[in-house]
Amino acid sequence: MKILAFAASLRKGSLNRKLIGVVTDILRELGGEVDLAEFHEFDMPLFDGDRQAAEGLPPGALALERRMRAAPAMVIATPEYNYSIAGPLKNAIDWVSRARPMPWRGRSIYLVSTSPGAIGGIRGLWQTRIPLEGCGALVFPDMFALPHGDRAFSDDGKLTDGAAADRLRQQVLGFYRLAEAVAPLCCGEARSDADQKKQQEIVRALEDESRIQPK
Repeated sequence: MKILAFAASLRKGSLNRKLIGVVTDILRELGGEVDLAEFHEFDMPLFDGDRQAAEGLPPGALALERRMRAAPAMVIATPEYNYSIAGPLKNAIDWVSRARPMPWRGRSIYLVSTSPGAIGGIRGLWQTRIPLEGCGALVFPDMFALPHGDRAFSDDGKLTDGAAADRLRQQVLGFYRLAEAVAPLCCGEARSDADQKKQQEIVRALEDESRIQPK
C-alpha cells in the first residue's frame, strides 16, 4: 500500500521532520510504499476564493492533490501553533478541499506531533482532526504526541524513550492494517466484483456529501 507522508513544517530543523522519519521507517518495515514529501513542495498562497475562480488551484495545491490521489493513506506530522493547527497546513487543507472529486474523502490519515513541551503538541492534533474529518477523511482514532521533542531523538534519528517507541510502533501497525483494509473500498483498486460495487456506492455517497461543500 502506498502512503504519502510529510511534516507540515517549513523549518529546516523541524522536530516533526525527525518524527515523520521515524514513522516512515516503521511503515517501510511493515511493507508500505512511502512517498516522503517535503512540505515546501506544496507551497501555496493564502486561500482566496476570487483567485481560485480566476486561476483555479495554485501549483502547490495541485501537486499535493496529485500525490494524495496516488496514495490511499497519509501520515502527517504537524507542529502545534499557538495551541492549535499549524496555519500552513490549514491553508493547504482548504485549497485542496476545493478540488473535485474531494481528495480528502475516504483517505486514511494518521496524525503525529512533537514539541519541546510536556504534552507534545496534542492540542494541535485535536484541532487538526476537525477540518480533516469535516472534509471526509478517515482519521485514525489514535494520535501520537511526543513530549520534549528537543531531547527525544538520538543522533541517528531514533527515539530514545523505549516506551514511546513501542507505543508509536503499535499505533503505526494498527493504522497500517486498518488503512490497508479500507483502501480497496474507498480509494484503491477493488479486489472483487462485490468490492467494486461497494466502492462505486461509496464514491457516489461521498460525492453527494461533497456537493454540500461551498463552491
